[in-house]
Amino acid sequence: MTNRLSIINGTVLLPNQAKVTNINVENGKIVEIGDDIAQFGRIIDAKGLIVSPGMVDAHVHISEPGGGVRDLWEGYETGTRAAAKGGVTTFIEMPLNQIPATTDHASFMTKLKSGEGKLTVDVASYGGVVPYNLNGGIQEQHEDGVVGFKCFLATCGDPSIEGDFMNVDDYSLYEGMKQVKATGKTLLVHAENAAITDKLQERYLNEGKTSMTDYVDSRPVIAEVEAIRKVILFAKETGCPVHIVHVACHEGVEAVVAARRDGVDITCETCTHYLYFAKSMLNALGPVAKSAPPIREADQREALFKDLINGDISFVTSDHSPCTPDLKDTDNAFKAWGGISGLQNDVDILFDEAVNKRGMSLVRFQEVIAKHPAAKFNLSDKGTIEVGKDADFVMIDPNQGYTLSEDDLEYRNPMSPYVGMHIGARVVRTILRGETVYDIDGGVASRKLGTFLFEKP
Repeated sequence: MTNRLSIINGTVLLPNQAKVTNINVENGKIVEIGDDIAQFGRIIDAKGLIVSPGMVDAHVHISEPGGGVRDLWEGYETGTRAAAKGGVTTFIEMPLNQIPATTDHASFMTKLKSGEGKLTVDVASYGGVVPYNLNGGIQEQHEDGVVGFKCFLATCGDPSIEGDFMNVDDYSLYEGMKQVKATGKTLLVHAENAAITDKLQERYLNEGKTSMTDYVDSRPVIAEVEAIRKVILFAKETGCPVHIVHVACHEGVEAVVAARRDGVDITCETCTHYLYFAKSMLNALGPVAKSAPPIREADQREALFKDLINGDISFVTSDHSPCTPDLKDTDNAFKAWGGISGLQNDVDILFDEAVNKRGMSLVRFQEVIAKHPAAKFNLSDKGTIEVGKDADFVMIDPNQGYTLSEDDLEYRNPMSPYVGMHIGARVVRTILRGETVYDIDGGVASRKLGTFLFEKP
């Protein structure tokens, strides 16, 4: 028996145009798009709604397994429910903050097992590049089907926790890039100069500077740009494709654009929080808005929007990196966990801020939330509304404003810097392979329809 669905009368975001039209779905795939196609028996009338490809959030942290240390952090159950409610039909999970970190075959299998039967949406994975997995770990993860690799130039991980992630030194970066190049996949890089940021943090703490704006000042633009330029130099030498994650400054984007013109295979992303908040808001918000790199000044926010609209930034992610409330409950910004819970509000906030308020085209909107991340990481069934693709959709009411509350959040620990903010658009339905996994009246579906995705050699 076939599973058939017709979506009618919506403003459909096709790869090269937005138009009011109809979509037919059969067995989880898009089979027809057109104004005059015959309708199936099961119909969703999307009149007045935007019908976009489901978001592909290419930067999400799930902390499962927690290794007895992070067991109460975000898990697959709550993380994928939040994704569904927010219009994210696929996300790509980072190789940290779970314990053990994903760095070889054994740790990758441990992670997959912990997610069995818990996925509301689809999940792909990155592998890790660390100083301790250069003797086979990268190749093992490649063969297991990770869609890319991730490393840190900034200091990361807790050395007291066995199996935690670890930042690379220059040799590990160089050797890791050569090995990733051999896989044909992309290396994602957290680019901040550790020597600068670590020493400034030490100095600021000694001087009694502990506010959120002090934290921002301890991670200056130069620390981000210098690290990006190092990655570019190493990429030129090794030929490794690279992607700079969560760029928080226009100068960083400029460096990426210049390198791309020089023939380097390099792209970059930014995050919703860099496009929404500004440094002047941070002391009032507190550590719930702490991230690395930090949220910068309002002029940086507006410059990033221009970079995004004109195509210099490839796509937008959440960098969803939650923790337990106690790790945010401090007046000392330097001691708080550095991560923002934002997965559930990728789509509605970006639509409101970019399309409603700044005039981003609907075609560009679907590129930055779905088309480009899916293409970058070879998720060939995802990212666009075309015949033959997975029937993954998010339906957005562009004019239904609401104020986000903690009760709205599906996260294991319901906290987010967006709580209390008025959002001028709203996700009203999310569909994964032709099945509704969230609608505004019925909530998140109880059935676990998501699956792990792999890119095998």
